Amino acid sequence: MKRLSRYRRHRFAGPILLVFALFMIGTTFSVASANTRLAGSAMSRTVAIDEGRQIFLKGCSSCHGLNAEGGKIAPSLIGVGAAAVDFQVGTGRMPMADLGVQAVRKKPAYNPDQVAALAAYVASLAPGPAIPSDVVASFERDGSTAQGGELFRTNCAMCHNFAGQGGALTAGKFAPTLMNSTPEQIYEAMITGPQSMPVFGDKIVTPAEKLSIIKWIKAAQNEPGLGGASMGRVGPVTEGLLGWILGLGLLIGIAVWLATKAR
Repeated sequence: MKRLSRYRRHRFAGPILLVFALFMIGTTFSVASANTRLAGSAMSRTVAIDEGRQIFLKGCSSCHGLNAEGGKIAPSLIGVGAAAVDFQVGTGRMPMADLGVQAVRKKPAYNPDQVAALAAYVASLAPGPAIPSDVVASFERDGSTAQGGELFRTNCAMCHNFAGQGGALTAGKFAPTLMNSTPEQIYEAMITGPQSMPVFGDKIVTPAEKLSIIKWIKAAQNEPGLGGASMGRVGPVTEGLLGWILGLGLLIGIAVWLATKAR
């Protein structure tokens, strides 16, 4: 105690104590702020889940069950993750207006905040793929258009057409056009496998390769039609058919006109 008392009268004792006090105050404030942010984040997430559950009960439970366990006409949503909800509901495919062979893209029934709340509720039921907003943000920087085109032709072109214009499948189903899809929706489709589409897990198509596919699709979306009407970009089949129909129709019309005039 005597030694401490002697140091207390040292000329540097005051500044040292002041620095120590400021350090302790700053540390305490940082810890308190972090705890407040965490508590606020947890509270906002709880509010979003509760709001999403109310939306689910009103608009989804009649088909998917009160606890998302599924029913006779709709599958279980337990474990599908937020990405599946964001894709299906965000593109207007769900809720389905017509229980046909396949859900079609239409104007969304819910606004983005409601979609996010519904996704948070379904994600709270069981682990599943998350919304990849942070992942796809770097597709312009990390993706390769050339690699993406090769991967698309290998894995996607047999259904979606080599230019991403979509195509017919069996039993009345179809692969939709990708010309209106956002990067998030493309990534979500690959990791959730909606409709007849298979799931492309990270062992089949790595995250970096997914970004390359997205970059190629975005390049295809922005590619101008220098040749006029693209006609679905399916190649010479439609062009030849159009030529035959218009050409033969024009020749038949001329022949009829000439025959009528000769009378």
